[in-house]
Amino acid sequence: MADALVIFKPDSAYRLAARAGIWGWLSSEREWRIESLEWFQPSKQLIEDHYDFLQGRPFFPWLVDFMTALPVVVGRITADPQGLGLMRYDLGETQIAKSRPGSLRERYRIYGGLNCLHLSDAPEAGAAEVKRWSEFLQLDQLKARLDDSSEKPDHTYHLRSLATQVASGIHVDSASKMMRELIAEETDLEGEKLEALWRITLGALS
Repeated sequence: MADALVIFKPDSAYRLAARAGIWGWLSSEREWRIESLEWFQPSKQLIEDHYDFLQGRPFFPWLVDFMTALPVVVGRITADPQGLGLMRYDLGETQIAKSRPGSLRERYRIYGGLNCLHLSDAPEAGAAEVKRWSEFLQLDQLKARLDDSSEKPDHTYHLRSLATQVASGIHVDSASKMMRELIAEETDLEGEKLEALWRITLGALS
């Protein structure tokens, strides 16, 4: 059995209906086992190291802000290579335009880097990622408790349409205002934390 790192990114950690849907899939433990789960706010250095292969890309500063602005849900999964492959298949391709219909990213992803979940893409990568992250948090305990249902609405498809408009420079003010309202309906965050979620969401569209 190999280790894999899983992270509920802010766009799924705080959009409660999306989080419930993804957790319902993950907690099924079909051909994998959840070994740990914890809320954790990564440091800038940890995220820069985790995504070092993307350094120099125009979106890298946003990515670091996105992954450090709020606590995220981090876990360790064990699976054999076949099980990890099944998880990657269920998750779907990174680019939304190429995500398999019915995959988690096709269902819950909003736009661009707002792609819900990080999951190690191979046993070798999983081992390296788990080793790196285990220096900052324990990856052997189930500390977080997530729900597999939510009374909050799921506005994914509406948000996706509005995000495309904002990113394309079409009806930017009105589309941004509506996105902000929809995200507020999906989450239980308030005040500065809600503002942070909105800031990093909008940042993905610039």
